[in-house]
Amino acid sequence: MIAGLVTELGPWSWWIVGLVFLGLEILIPGVFLLWIGLAAIVVGALSFAFWGTALWGWQLQFLIFAVLAIGLALLGRRLSGSNAESDQPMLNRRVEGLVGRTATLEEPITNGKGRIRLDDTTWIVQGPDLPAGARVRITTAQAGSLTVERA
Repeated sequence: MIAGLVTELGPWSWWIVGLVFLGLEILIPGVFLLWIGLAAIVVGALSFAFWGTALWGWQLQFLIFAVLAIGLALLGRRLSGSNAESDQPMLNRRVEGLVGRTATLEEPITNGKGRIRLDDTTWIVQGPDLPAGARVRITTAQAGSLTVERA
């Protein structure tokens, strides 16, 4: 059934596939289906030139489509600058963004543990024994655990 449809539509079948992928890109944004759609349209354009030749079988068409889809996806990823530096590098890493800040101990550090308040959150801290009210600087932050030293 699909082979008959492809034979009947000829080179337009690749254009239809390409437009379907581009339409899916609109519905499911992610800039990935765009490259697959463009690869299908390029194969469709090549099909207009080579459709009647013996060399232009479905195997070669699919091979060119696969190579173009992978190549365009890699090129698009490189051009989009997906590895660019963020202007807010600590946006989703709140705990790591606390390193270097100073605070006042709300509860004394005894046996290596105490509490500080930063903004609207109370944090459990680890560090040398210090009395409540002492100023401390956060030195490390890992998985919600803050290590402090006297400021």
